[in-house]
Amino acid sequence: MKRLLTALSFGMAALASNAQAWPDKTVSFVVPFPPGGSTDQVARAMAPRLGEQLKQSFLVDNKAGATGTIGATFVKRAAPDGATFLVTSLGPLVIVPHLVKSLQYDALKDFDLITVVVQSPNVLVVPANSPHKSLADVIAWQKANPGKMSFASAGNGSSDHLTAELFWQQTGTQGVHVPYKGGAPAHTDLMGGQVDASFQNVNSVLQYIKAGKMRPLAITSPKRSPVLPDVPTLAEAGVKNVEVASWQAIVAPKGLPPAVRQKAHEAFVQAINDPRVKEQFTSIGFEIVANTPEQFATFQQAEYARWKKVIETGKISID
Repeated sequence: MKRLLTALSFGMAALASNAQAWPDKTVSFVVPFPPGGSTDQVARAMAPRLGEQLKQSFLVDNKAGATGTIGATFVKRAAPDGATFLVTSLGPLVIVPHLVKSLQYDALKDFDLITVVVQSPNVLVVPANSPHKSLADVIAWQKANPGKMSFASAGNGSSDHLTAELFWQQTGTQGVHVPYKGGAPAHTDLMGGQVDASFQNVNSVLQYIKAGKMRPLAITSPKRSPVLPDVPTLAEAGVKNVEVASWQAIVAPKGLPPAVRQKAHEAFVQAINDPRVKEQFTSIGFEIVANTPEQFATFQQAEYARWKKVIETGKISID
């Protein structure tokens, strides 16, 4: 018994030491997408605040490619020592696993979940000079011209891709999916008229909407967005069951010491709720989530099942 108590004592002391020491070196926020998109915005907003709090450098490392799976795989293989975290959208965690047979990680088993940082609805946008002035116009044109209207996305398996697929399923229409390597090039071609429409994260296109370069037609939230109060929800515009929230979250390689995981969670939540970060997020349409690892796990399971059904119904594959 004395040996057991001694072992437990040493174990608890080691955990406490880990927590106190973290971070004892530069921490990398791996973003599995190019600079400029929603996930990159989140990581870059949080990093300097964390540096202030913890007196250690937090660097953003963009490892883009393969629908976010290159970055996710890199983090899965990293040492679980608190030096590497994945700041990601929902794609690599709940969508891509149903699309890529050769995936090098198990999204439900290979990461320690820290927190969902923020979420935001998607908005259906068209170029400013598009002939489509409403959601009804888009649906009518697609039904008259099946398979001809192009929808840009930030990549195969992205939130905007699957939102379009869900939209087609619920309206009995079909468009042409045009995947890009990130949101920024999709935005450029949409504004230039090279593609006809896109379901984009509100926060990533709000500046273009306000500048009159994109026309918003409908939003995927249950209620209207405070940053786009004049834009109807899809339900208001007559399309039910296309309520979609894009979200950004932070995970770590599996095996993170519990004390480090707890300290990291507390630090990340504090950074998210820093007034400067919070204002930056909410002003462009993000909603702060900052949930617990346990709530994140329940949420991931539900989202995983939801998008699995959409993908199977649409017989979608990118392999």
